[in-house]
Amino acid sequence: MTEANWTDVGSVEELAAKPVSAVKAATTRLAVSCRDGVFGAVSNACNHVGGPLGEGTLDGDYVVCPWHQWKFHRVTGRGEPGFEADQVPAYPVRVEAGRVLVDVAAGTPRTKSPHEPHPLERPVVRAPGPIRVLGLSTTAMDGGAPRYSGSDDLLASALAAAAADGCETQLIRLNDLSFEACKGYYSKAAHACTWPCSVTQMRPEDGLTPVYEALVHWCDAVLVATPIRWGQASSLYFRMAERLNTIQNQVTIRNRVLIRNKVAAFIIVGGQDNVQGVAGQMLGFFAELGFHFPQFPYVAHSRGWTAEDMQNNVTAVKNSRPLHAGAGELAVRAAELARRLLDAEARDHVARGGRKAQPV
Repeated sequence: MTEANWTDVGSVEELAAKPVSAVKAATTRLAVSCRDGVFGAVSNACNHVGGPLGEGTLDGDYVVCPWHQWKFHRVTGRGEPGFEADQVPAYPVRVEAGRVLVDVAAGTPRTKSPHEPHPLERPVVRAPGPIRVLGLSTTAMDGGAPRYSGSDDLLASALAAAAADGCETQLIRLNDLSFEACKGYYSKAAHACTWPCSVTQMRPEDGLTPVYEALVHWCDAVLVATPIRWGQASSLYFRMAERLNTIQNQVTIRNRVLIRNKVAAFIIVGGQDNVQGVAGQMLGFFAELGFHFPQFPYVAHSRGWTAEDMQNNVTAVKNSRPLHAGAGELAVRAAELARRLLDAEARDHVARGGRKAQPV
């Protein structure tokens, strides 16, 4: 180590005032930490997706990445116990005349332990077979006291019609899944939002994995059923939509379109009337994901503002032959469009998303 390699990165007083600081030594970005008066310096870039360690926190002697909570020893750069083979560069530090100096020429190498790719990360290739129709129920239900759900009942009719049309069908009830809300990593930095979703990568038990699997890798058409709750789709729908933003963000961040030649349609049931508002949100969101829509892309029912008699609303949906027939016709229209899309000549390139989807 020659004297010329030592770079002044700041005063002891200033850098000791914060557990972790982001600094720059010549052209090298560092995360400098201080614990019990002892300084450490490691690379600012996390091994995962390059998160800024210098903007993170300390957990004992480990710097915690602010993006996805990966941890690295603040002095040695090694990963937390069990992940020691994941190591970020670490640099010698010394204190002299009230200044913190780092030898940027003597950094240890960055090493990454091999990680098996997540199953969702595989290329999107449609397997041979009949048209596949996914039913996605977003109704919240008390498992201990089940009740009739109009949106679920119409969804069942739709899937039955799809099966009669020769389609393979699958039903997923969000109410049966345990999944966490979006952590808002995209709000920290665009590249902090990953595919598969970072929550899914960090938690193998994440309940939204079958939804990702079915939407991206399995289905040709999806029928999303929701009740109206205070003029909006269900809370479960919005929890799912926040997490599905990982699919749309791949267009913005990676120029990677995961949804191709797929169709979405909707079943909307509510005691008060905001059908078109709910449908508009769902159409806009699924369009952003890359889905196509059949002609007349939703079936809906509402008794309106002046009929706050839910028992009669339930009876109307349960006994309405036109509503159940309409749900079945919607499923058949969606399947027919999916067939035509699959029969069309495949494109090598799909245009980027809307105006917001520019390279970052």
